[in-house]
Amino acid sequence: MPSFESLAAFWSHDVIAANLIVFYSLFGALLLGLLVGYERSYRGRAAGMRTYGLVCMASAALTVIAGYPADWYGGNALPAMGADPTRIIQGIVTGIGFLGAGVIMKEGYNISGLTTAASIWATSVIGVLVGVGFYLSAMLLALMSAFCMIWIPKMSVWLPSRQAIKIVMRFRPGMGPAESVLREAAVKRGYEIAPGSIAISGTEGRVEWQFVAVAFSKSSGTSISELAREMGQFEGLESFNLSHARN
Repeated sequence: MPSFESLAAFWSHDVIAANLIVFYSLFGALLLGLLVGYERSYRGRAAGMRTYGLVCMASAALTVIAGYPADWYGGNALPAMGADPTRIIQGIVTGIGFLGAGVIMKEGYNISGLTTAASIWATSVIGVLVGVGFYLSAMLLALMSAFCMIWIPKMSVWLPSRQAIKIVMRFRPGMGPAESVLREAAVKRGYEIAPGSIAISGTEGRVEWQFVAVAFSKSSGTSISELAREMGQFEGLESFNLSHARN
């Protein structure tokens, strides 16, 4: 049965001081992660502010606690003979990484599950913090992770962004546009064709174009419903498919 003194050691002056250092590191890492994530989100990439914020914050937590091993376990409990806590942490993070990879799905230009994978990884770090006795840091990381997943999407609505649309165009036999015509049509509707996104295939004389169109700004791009209406007027077009893309 743990004594009161051994339990109180988890809330000693030294341990709380180490937790404060972790606090500052988490806040700084979150802000910098959100900054990098916003740039990716602005360009229509799948990994946005939430993903970058969670990964940067959790990485900072693991790194900073490595500098305070004397305060692990309240500073009064030595690890079992032959056990190395740092190797245990390394194994946990690596194993959870494989688990997170299992929830990431890619379908064409669309990628989903990145934030879920990052949150799973961040949750494993919360467990590590609890395991080594950094309870305050674990609670802060849990609160900040929840903040990322709940409030960051609402905040990002007010920030400048560029929507991306995946476009698939199938043409009748013998028909097919020039690339310059497609690019000009995209520009007129407030979009540019993303570099390296064009894929062209053909079967039985029919040509199919696939590409991603990225809006110049948040307000410049024609809505996807209006694009669908205008597609019917494109010469030689047999069928088409439009969907929001995060690539």
